[in-house]
Amino acid sequence: MTDFTTIQLETDTRGFATLWLNRPQKNNAFNAEMIRELILALDAVAADPGLRFLLLRGRGTHFSAGADLAWMQQSARLDYDANLADAHELAELMYKLAGLKIPTLALVQGAAFGGAVGLVACCDVAIGAEDALFALSEVRIGLVPAVIGPFVVQAIGPRATRRYALSAERFDGREAQALGLLAQTCPADELPALAERWVATLLSNSPQAMQVSKALLREVGSGAGSPALRQYTEQTIARVRVSAEGQEGLSAFLEKRTPAWQEPYA
Repeated sequence: MTDFTTIQLETDTRGFATLWLNRPQKNNAFNAEMIRELILALDAVAADPGLRFLLLRGRGTHFSAGADLAWMQQSARLDYDANLADAHELAELMYKLAGLKIPTLALVQGAAFGGAVGLVACCDVAIGAEDALFALSEVRIGLVPAVIGPFVVQAIGPRATRRYALSAERFDGREAQALGLLAQTCPADELPALAERWVATLLSNSPQAMQVSKALLREVGSGAGSPALRQYTEQTIARVRVSAEGQEGLSAFLEKRTPAWQEPYA
């Protein structure tokens, strides 16, 4: 895959990729280069039909401290149009991550501040250390969590988002789990083992079914019914049942054997 400066994209022979934020000397803080490289990496992941899911991680002590100070200083000297272009790039990253066809799992240790909370919120599932620290810290420096706002609201709800966006207070992994931002927490030294258990869980599932489920849930949205949505759901399950992978899964279940997608890891 493409060589990057601020990130690393690794593929596992089991059929998934890990996207690492790789500026540990800067606590994996964002800058324009990292945002652009993350977009390119997500494009590469989306184009690889052999990948079943994606892990998002940060090298070093912290997941990501948010925006890089030097980059913010440069942005402060830019005019409106240049800042709008920067915002567009960040939004492109968030929407690509949220819209990725395959499942995404974020692993959070240390700090996840500002835009990093947005990255976590864009993933389908996130796990983290109990002592991880989160903050929508933008208002402390006169800014706002604008681009990431919709994704944070989807992850933790409007009331909690309002609290943390206006107060900029920090909350730990346990609170993040209570809010729904994290699905599961553990002591920091147990995070690699927890990650492996999640990898094993995702590898046990039908790759096609996970992708179709993700697309289905995007259509379902808040769950408000309509004739069009009913038709979509009926057509989706019928299409999956007659697909090769759907037939294999049903046959394996009825025959009490391992389905083909699990065989290399059974």
